Amino acid sequence: MNHTARTFSVESRERPRTLNDLLAESPWFSCLDEAERARVPSEMIVKSFLHGSYLTREGDSAAYWFGLIDGFLKLQTTGKDGRCLILTTVCAGGWFGEGTLLKGVPYLFDAVAVAVPSTRVACVPAATFKRLAETSLAFNRFLATQLNERLGQFIGRFAAQTILSTDATVAQALGAVFNSRLYPAMKDHLTISQEEIANLSGISRPRCNEALNHLKNAGLIQTGYGGVTIVDLRRLLMFDG
Repeated sequence: MNHTARTFSVESRERPRTLNDLLAESPWFSCLDEAERARVPSEMIVKSFLHGSYLTREGDSAAYWFGLIDGFLKLQTTGKDGRCLILTTVCAGGWFGEGTLLKGVPYLFDAVAVAVPSTRVACVPAATFKRLAETSLAFNRFLATQLNERLGQFIGRFAAQTILSTDATVAQALGAVFNSRLYPAMKDHLTISQEEIANLSGISRPRCNEALNHLKNAGLIQTGYGGVTIVDLRRLLMFDG
């Protein structure tokens, strides 16, 4: 990848992303009829969540379907012993929460904003989501693709943690963040701590740091205080260490 590294912090000099940017890159929105394309944005609520704050808590009733205008968050669950497991991440351009709304159950995870200083989110009311699911074939096709991509990610992560080397597990965890179907706004840089990469990969922080150094030495990534920059995504996804 020969892109200039970009970050989603407020210090970026790029034009701030807007709700219109999110909708323009969301394939389901362009497939709606004219009336819905006018109606849906008027029903959305845009909220900002500071670093470390919660969008949802495990056990909360599902009130919204969420799309990230900018920022980064993690979906996690916490055991009774206090240990935290990161289930997946959601980046700019991504949507999440559709499975919970389709099943009609409370959230089974916490959604925590990670970006500094904040993450901006478009909140689609549950009633709007259900209306689209009941009336739009294109919207349902998008949901099927979305759920299939997520399932593929979880299968890949399980396989990586079961049969691949630790270095390859970290490579797969990082590569999954840059899935263009799930996160169309992602470029080649992610502001994330090494501790969070370790949690996402399901390994210890010291071993994760070692793996990141191996991937860096292989010319696949660059690391720094500001996060991780992907140098060669194709090779990163194929890395078997």
